[in-house]
Amino acid sequence: MPDAPRPLDQLDIAPGANPAWTGALAARFAGRSACVAVVGLGYAGLPMALALAEAGFRTLGLDSDPARIARLAGGETGLAHLPDALLRRAWRFHPVPGFERLAEVDAVLICVPTPLGADGAPDLSALRAAARSVAWNLHPGQLVVVESTSWPGTTREVVQPILEATGLRVGRDVFLAFSPEREDPGNRAWRTAAIPRLVAGADTQALHLAETLYAQVVERVVPVESLEVAEAAKLTENVFRAVNIALANELKLVFGRMGIDVWQVMQAAGTKPFGFLPFWPGPGLGGHCIPVDPAYLTWQARRSGVASRLVELALSINGAMPQHVLARLAAAQPGGRLAGRRVLVLGVAYKPNIADVRESPGLRLMALIEAAGGEALYHDPLVPEIPAGAPLAGRRSVSLAEGIAGCGSALIVTDHDGVDYAEVATALPVVVDTRNVCARLGIRGSNVLAA
Repeated sequence: MPDAPRPLDQLDIAPGANPAWTGALAARFAGRSACVAVVGLGYAGLPMALALAEAGFRTLGLDSDPARIARLAGGETGLAHLPDALLRRAWRFHPVPGFERLAEVDAVLICVPTPLGADGAPDLSALRAAARSVAWNLHPGQLVVVESTSWPGTTREVVQPILEATGLRVGRDVFLAFSPEREDPGNRAWRTAAIPRLVAGADTQALHLAETLYAQVVERVVPVESLEVAEAAKLTENVFRAVNIALANELKLVFGRMGIDVWQVMQAAGTKPFGFLPFWPGPGLGGHCIPVDPAYLTWQARRSGVASRLVELALSINGAMPQHVLARLAAAQPGGRLAGRRVLVLGVAYKPNIADVRESPGLRLMALIEAAGGEALYHDPLVPEIPAGAPLAGRRSVSLAEGIAGCGSALIVTDHDGVDYAEVATALPVVVDTRNVCARLGIRGSNVLAA
């Protein structure tokens, strides 16, 4: 466990700052009598809001999507991996429309998306908009924490000027910190309160306050030296995963040419208790972190005049995997072509047992199949309809029976629990498996092909 936050009399107080504000706010955090607002109630913000409420804080939830606020007010999380019962238990959590009530809170946590734009550069429009909403309602003695992932320097260079445009000064009138979200949607082993939290402040007062707040909510708080270190650490976590997934994907191609099963290789290598971590190949990256964060790093590296060759190569390898899968699928068709063929895509969520389709390789593969002249149906028990804003929005999931009856082959992209893969493998002449789920379940046959 880390040391307790430094005592107030050991902090470097900015000129003109009021130490009494820091002490009073820290006392409210420690006593859990503060009111905290969470801006952005998606896959990262909602779990944090519920954790705050469960810890005893009166928690306001704000979001730019009125439908999301209405759904939460009606007792529905809207997220398949977060049971509605969590809302009933978190009775101190209050979803509210509009941003005016930010003026009454002691701390604001910003948890909005930071995707890539159409040009592949960071899109901070949601973060800027959230920071402006906070600034319009900012008052002296308030703590603002950015949880959204971004390039090192974002909190200080983008968010701080927006807050200070009000005339209030960070370190003197208000406090600014960064604490990156570390959610893994659908991971039942690691709930929000159990995941260690990095915290950094624009100054020692902000760090003290952020430590004190998060210490009431999570089991371990890890203070770091600067905002930029914390921002870089968050990117590093996901760059590490992206690079190692790229290695697994490349090894799949290499070992496949040698007639060696890469899944068995990884399982065997993974028995070493030190010096190795198994990563698994797949049809391409998906989700809100691993496909995006390395691009944030390479973008910032180019701005700094330095090359990030390994990270860029990993992005290239991972980005090419859907084309590899498409080629494998096409080769398995009569005549070696997808034109005129109907394919059942199993799973369009980016990972098993959740409903999130952000950066989904399944949607990318559906588009590629149809660009090659085929037709793609999909079955996903957690995504009955592709949501607005996603590629192929409005398409609806077919039943498994309908998909089997109407298609000549299947492509397993996301291995949700509860899908009868044995039925698929028995009924269809071609099943291309990108997740090794058939081998794991002991489903074998000449029609089941790894990709």
